[in-house]
Amino acid sequence: MIELRHLKTLSALRDAGSLVEAAERIHLTQSALSHQIKDLEDRLDCSLFIRKTKPICFTSAGQRLLTLADEILPMIRNAERDIARLAGGAAGRLNICIECHSCFDWLMPTIDHFRQHWPEVELDLSSGFSFQPLPALARGDLDLVITSDPEPKNGITYVPLFTYESRLAISKQHRLMARRFVHAEDLAKETLITYPVDQQRLDIFRNFLDPAGVEPAATRTAELTLMMLQLVASGRGVAALPNWALHEYLQRDYIASKPLGEKGIWCTLYAAIREDQQNADFMVDFLNTAKDISFRTLTGVKSA
Repeated sequence: MIELRHLKTLSALRDAGSLVEAAERIHLTQSALSHQIKDLEDRLDCSLFIRKTKPICFTSAGQRLLTLADEILPMIRNAERDIARLAGGAAGRLNICIECHSCFDWLMPTIDHFRQHWPEVELDLSSGFSFQPLPALARGDLDLVITSDPEPKNGITYVPLFTYESRLAISKQHRLMARRFVHAEDLAKETLITYPVDQQRLDIFRNFLDPAGVEPAATRTAELTLMMLQLVASGRGVAALPNWALHEYLQRDYIASKPLGEKGIWCTLYAAIREDQQNADFMVDFLNTAKDISFRTLTGVKSA
């Protein structure tokens, strides 16, 4: 009566918080997802969640099925992983390069989980601040690059992980506090704090300042997100960072943030991999794990 797809649907609904986002995550239309839930409720003769609540509120029956999903779905994933390893896909190498330190919030739990289940895969991690990682990926020096700046390259494919909003972090005493959103021209008088990478690889320049022909009054760099936000909080500049990287500091009332432009700037984070590795069992599992952990742990991200 209860099928695996039902458990996956309810789990996605809980994690996403809305029918629309849950449908995107499991690659269904909203209508198909609603029909699937209604079909299960008819089979069980009970409601599984309370309609028109935000976030979604599950009934006791719905909670019981979620408990079952939390038990069964990891067992299925582990079994699939073991079968892939037994079939000869266990050995390999995964050299990862990231282009922003804020990625550690979700990447480190992903790596920890991966190491437990793929001990034969040699795994390494490096920062992309000091070199161009995509040519290194194409040469075979790297196996995976986390980037928000995909460049068309022969033999390289980009797997979308999630979409996020880039927001401007400001001090709570900043002159822009009264604004509903920030115009590009507002940054012509500001010191912009960024990671130490080329400007063309930064969302704030590529998607916001450059199209408007605006340059900040000054720029300075910091390698760590915490260092950037300490400078912001003390009024020594502003910084554009992903909404999920700012969430903890906003919750603590350490800083404030504003959208970049009236509609905001939304970006997608990708995993760049070589086409010859995209079907390797350990690579597929790493990417699926990264998506699962991102949606489970990060606030404000959406399906790409």
